Amino acid sequence: MKPLLLNIGFGNVVAADKIVAIVSPVSAPIKRLKEDAKEQGRLIDATRGRITRAIIVTDSNHVILSAINPETAAKRLMGKKTGQDMEEDFHDDDIDDLDLETTEAEE
Repeated sequence: MKPLLLNIGFGNVVAADKIVAIVSPVSAPIKRLKEDAKEQGRLIDATRGRITRAIIVTDSNHVILSAINPETAAKRLMGKKTGQDMEEDFHDDDIDDLDLETTEAEE
């Protein structure tokens, strides 16, 4: 069985079954959580210098900073497609399949 991975931006992924929460970084308790994790060496910054829009808490108590919105991360986790995800999933092979279906329907 393949582990499900959540794309958190910039080529970074997190094991979906290890995620406890995906939260916005604006509240004081979450800011304290982030600072505590930094002091204890449990903070992972996956933002590539961008603004932190989501904080992901894992079951191992690691705190991961992400530049994608919490809503986007949640949609990806639930398997719903966002506009960017749909562009990434569209390949030239899909066009060949569409041509084949059209050809079969015309016959």
